[in-house]
Amino acid sequence: MGILHDDVVIIRQAEKEGDPSVITVNCPDKTGLGCDLCRILLFFGLNIVRGDVSTDGKWCYIVFWVVCKPTTRWELLKKRLVGACPSCSSASGISYYRSELQSPRPPDVFLLKLCCYDRKGLLHDVTEVLCSLELNIKKVKVSTTPDGRVMDLFFITDTRELLHTKNRQEETHKALEDVMHDAIISFNLEKVGPEITACSQASPFLPPAITEDIFNIEMSNDLPSVSLTSSNVCVTMDNSLSPAHTLVQIVCQDHKGLLYDIMKTLKDYNIQISYGRFYIKQGKKCEIDLFIMQADGKKIVDPSKQSALSSRLKMELRQPLRVVVVSRGPDTELLVANPVELSSKGRPLVFYDITLALKMLNTCIFSAEIGRHMIGGREWEVYRVLLAEGASLSIPRRKVEEEVWKRLMGWE
Repeated sequence: MGILHDDVVIIRQAEKEGDPSVITVNCPDKTGLGCDLCRILLFFGLNIVRGDVSTDGKWCYIVFWVVCKPTTRWELLKKRLVGACPSCSSASGISYYRSELQSPRPPDVFLLKLCCYDRKGLLHDVTEVLCSLELNIKKVKVSTTPDGRVMDLFFITDTRELLHTKNRQEETHKALEDVMHDAIISFNLEKVGPEITACSQASPFLPPAITEDIFNIEMSNDLPSVSLTSSNVCVTMDNSLSPAHTLVQIVCQDHKGLLYDIMKTLKDYNIQISYGRFYIKQGKKCEIDLFIMQADGKKIVDPSKQSALSSRLKMELRQPLRVVVVSRGPDTELLVANPVELSSKGRPLVFYDITLALKMLNTCIFSAEIGRHMIGGREWEVYRVLLAEGASLSIPRRKVEEEVWKRLMGWE
């Protein structure tokens, strides 16, 4: 048995503008559930201002207080949150939740070929349409021809798993036409097999020059300019306050996806949270208390394990993403990178934020590419954006870095 399907996720929308809405999740537990839920909230553009979680290892109860956008699609959000919880079964015609988990089938990959006339902000407008349709961009290649045409190749998956249908494809085509009007020259959407997807993959290794540009922080342990990091991150661990759990206390500056970055790290380390609370104080200062234990049910007493987890949390909170603008001969390239979860899921809306920042800077994109690369034993999603010549000369590199960074961190 279990609880009724409608009771798994309960959303109470704010009664007054500016007040937070409350999202309650009550379902069987699994390691990494908090990370999966926070990723969905981040995708829907919700800012978590407070959170509470408690679990006995079998059942969990989570409450999020969130600040939303006026355009938030609450019914769709609830559906996605319910889908992230352990799967449901049917009993006597009523849906209940059970704890048995099934490995999800890898989603089908589709290739969207879009040829259109170029204009400023074009790539962001296309990205915004795809995100609104819940089409996930796995890889993109964008190139501009001398005659002012753009060929966009998007490798995408469909959260709704309907892109193989004629209606869904027509919906996608119409949504793009509504935004781009007469700029579309041709539109083609087709399912591709694993051999095509594999051939389209970027090299698993980046050129050394790019690796050094993006990941100098990993090699030197020196932080770059303060403006491109989140300052004053403090992580402490204490085993004296609980007989069964290690208490992790984090104090840091708020940023978009903060709770996701913490939960992602704990998920990758296979750490279970028994109780936790998160809240933002005045001045955007966040305080997080987490009572955790290892997968074997024991607290973390090994100093080396404590140090490794503490160092990773500090790194993820200081710089959840890497942003740098570099010169490639006569060209200027924007590089953005973020670590991928061990489950192969990437941070949502990164490409959306990059293209929006460049659009706000009135900067044209000559070409763009997304690829995944193994660096330092971790998989990273790397975004390489070649800026158009006119834009690369008119805006200082530092200005581009800071504006993209602020957009990604939610500090715009």
